[in-house]
Amino acid sequence: MTRPPTAAQRRVIDAADPVTGRLRGTESQLAALVKRGLAFRHPRPPHDHFLTPEGHRVRQGVLETPEPAAQAPASAGVFAARVGGEEAPVDAGPARRREVHSAWQGLLELRRMTNPGGATDRPCGWERTHLVRAAALALEAAGHAPAGQEGGGYRVRETPQPEAAAVHEPDGEALRACAATLEGAGWQVSEHREPRGGTRYLLASPRRA
Repeated sequence: MTRPPTAAQRRVIDAADPVTGRLRGTESQLAALVKRGLAFRHPRPPHDHFLTPEGHRVRQGVLETPEPAAQAPASAGVFAARVGGEEAPVDAGPARRREVHSAWQGLLELRRMTNPGGATDRPCGWERTHLVRAAALALEAAGHAPAGQEGGGYRVRETPQPEAAAVHEPDGEALRACAATLEGAGWQVSEHREPRGGTRYLLASPRRA
């Protein structure tokens, strides 16, 4: 299970601005939250710190474990979108839907706070460094079903290409629907075939402009 924030860190998180997620605390507290993936430092002066989507989840009291390490980066934090193929059974209940919706709203706020001009129609820096998780969140937030251990559903995976994640979905119509969702979320999407077997899949990259 992910180690919960310390009492001092939790006080900083709880005191964050409820709309922007702006944080106030000592340099060491803020640096520790950044290291854990719960906060980020704004690249432009005055370089304030803000909650990441994971930080928003902690603030709302959601302390579940992240995805297995094999399926998501070690920094997955307290919330991670389903990338597909997790060992745990897929949870599609109301509580999970609320968590995903809240995480997506937090990500849109992150875009507004960090993108030039406050643009929310294209991915932000955080998404560019967490491609698989960001693409999976866009898909799950739009209601697409992640794959279980067996059967259909989407699977988002890393690729050798810079700034590109692969999306696999055995159903052709569902694959096209995933492409439409990602394009609507600000990603550039192209369809390809695997060299062996010819199975179709998507390459998705965050749009810059």
